[in-house]
Amino acid sequence: MLKLRLRRVGSKHNPKYRVVVADSRSPRDGRFVDNIGHYDPIPDPPTIVIDEEKALKWLRQGAKPTDTVSKLLNRMGTLEKVKKL
Repeated sequence: MLKLRLRRVGSKHNPKYRVVVADSRSPRDGRFVDNIGHYDPIPDPPTIVIDEEKALKWLRQGAKPTDTVSKLLNRMGTLEKVKKL
């Protein structure tokens, strides 16, 4: 089963995350299928950059977002577009 989830790439005490499509059985920072964006929680407001086309493509194919990624997608309004279909 595929999931949209965060992959940590930042240094110690400076977290940055990539939003990736990965198999649910692979480890958090392990192998992934596609990179669809990134998220930086440190600045105020946090930086969220997600390729909406890719996100919609994977959500239509049945990938499930984790709780955090679904909150990020909700802020961008992407989840509403999926629910309309």
